[in-house]
Amino acid sequence: MIGAGHMGATYAEGMSKSSLLNGKKLKIYDKDLEKIETLQEEGLFDAYKNLEDCLPKADIIFLAVKPNHVDALFEEMRPLINDKQMFVSLMAGVKLETILQGLNVKKVIRTMPNLPAQVGMGVTSFTESEHVTKLESLMVQNFLDMTGKSIHVENENYIDASTGISGSGPAYVFYFMQSMLEAAEKMGFSEYDSHVLVNSTFEGAIKIFNNEGITPTEWINRVASKGGTTRAAIDSMEENNVKEFITKAAYAAFDRAVELGKK
Repeated sequence: MIGAGHMGATYAEGMSKSSLLNGKKLKIYDKDLEKIETLQEEGLFDAYKNLEDCLPKADIIFLAVKPNHVDALFEEMRPLINDKQMFVSLMAGVKLETILQGLNVKKVIRTMPNLPAQVGMGVTSFTESEHVTKLESLMVQNFLDMTGKSIHVENENYIDASTGISGSGPAYVFYFMQSMLEAAEKMGFSEYDSHVLVNSTFEGAIKIFNNEGITPTEWINRVASKGGTTRAAIDSMEENNVKEFITKAAYAAFDRAVELGKK
C-alpha cells in the first residue's frame, strides 16, 4: 500500500485480514516518517520509510495518494517496478490510461472506494485494463471485499458514475442527517436527544429496508397515509423538488469525476 492516509490505512487494515496474504504482513509505505514509525510500533503492517525497500518485492501495489501527487510518485516508482506487477488505484479521478502511461505498465485496476470501508461496510466499484486476467481481477476483489462489498463494472464510465452515488454518497446522508438534527433542536430537543432521534431513525430505516426487500417508494406509501403527518412531509419534499435536487447533486459529483479524469 502506497499511502497511509485516511483511505490507504482503512483499506490496508481491512486487507490485512485476507487469507491471500498467507499469514504475511501487508507492506505499507508513506512519506510521513512519523506516521510510519507509529505503524511500525503498532506492528499490524510491515511499514517502510523508503519506497525502494518494499516496492520491488510486491506483487500487487495499491495506490492511495492524492491525485495531485501522482506525477512525482510515478517518477519515483518507475525505476523500481516490473511488468509482472499489478497496480490497483484507490485514487479519485485518475484514469486507467494515466496510470498505464505514467508507470509504463500493462496491468492496472481502477477502483472507487467509499468512507464506510472504515467500519467494514464499504462498497468499492472496480474495473481493469485489458491485460489483467480474470484470476487477477478476482484476487483483487477478494482483497477489496475485506472492507465490505465490491462490484465489478464494465468500464471507467461506471467508476465515475459510482463516484456520484457511493463515493460521495455518504456525505449526502450526513447532509440529510444534519438537517434533521438542526430541525430537532429547533423544535426544542436537546443535542443528545436530537442525536438519539436521528441516529436511531436512520439505523432502523436501513435495517427494515435491508430485511424486507421492499422498495423505498413502497415503504413511503405504506407509512405516508393520506392526510397524515408523514404524507405532509413527503408532499412538502415533492413540492420543493427535493428528489430532483438530490439527483442533480449526484450528477454534479459524477461530472466532476469526469472532469478530474481529463486533467
